[in-house]
Amino acid sequence: MFVPCDRAAGPDLRGFTLLAPAVSVGNVGQLAIDLVISTLGMTKVGYFYTDCLVPMVGNNPYATAEENSTELSINAEVYSLPSRKLVVLQIRSPFIKNKYRAFSEALLAWVLSSKCARVILLSSSHAYQRDDEQLLGTPLRYLLTPALEESVSGLMQGLKWKEMEKVAAYPGVNDTEKVLNIPGGGITKLLFTECCSKGIQMAVLLKFCSEGDNIPDAFALVNYLNEWLQLIKCEVSASNNSTATSSQWTIPSSWRLLFGSGLPPALF
Repeated sequence: MFVPCDRAAGPDLRGFTLLAPAVSVGNVGQLAIDLVISTLGMTKVGYFYTDCLVPMVGNNPYATAEENSTELSINAEVYSLPSRKLVVLQIRSPFIKNKYRAFSEALLAWVLSSKCARVILLSSSHAYQRDDEQLLGTPLRYLLTPALEESVSGLMQGLKWKEMEKVAAYPGVNDTEKVLNIPGGGITKLLFTECCSKGIQMAVLLKFCSEGDNIPDAFALVNYLNEWLQLIKCEVSASNNSTATSSQWTIPSSWRLLFGSGLPPALF
């Protein structure tokens, strides 16, 4: 359930694009969302109250000065940028076991009630579980629900993006029957199939990756998103004409502790 910061007047999200992460391998979607919120200076407008996530509380992950560093943040918060008709849901804790479907139902109920125009889910999938076809070319993929496909599929083809391939349902036994498989993708497949059945406009952008230092994966995914939404202007390298936008994204202050606070000197 969405709870606005200003109980008297919640934000009007009609026609907005909702950007959300899947809690998936490497937390790549969440890291990419961090970059979007921090770079665009988005304003927190509310919370997504749910019992489907592990409870947590912490300091402001996007603190820019001592004055706002003590603001509290919880496990699911909503940020908005009305000038771009963009609303972002950030999730900061894992799901409680067997709560995936309940969360998906609550999220999509909010999408429908708030009249958001479309949903973009940022996700990731285990690189080591790719089939032969998925090993070719870029490690980035996309999926579109039928409700969104008609309006943006031409754009995706123009960007030369690769759609997520289906894989054999029974490898080695029956290779003709193909199914959508997103190992390590968390709620990605469930949300996508639910949006297909409910006629909700949704796109999934994902990257094949492995656990470890996933900061480069986050930059790759957010740059992938930026090719479509043009959230920031791309720089062009004079040497190879390729886009090089990583330096233009603002890294949030919380990333200083991404791998912990280091070893105390007293240990040595």
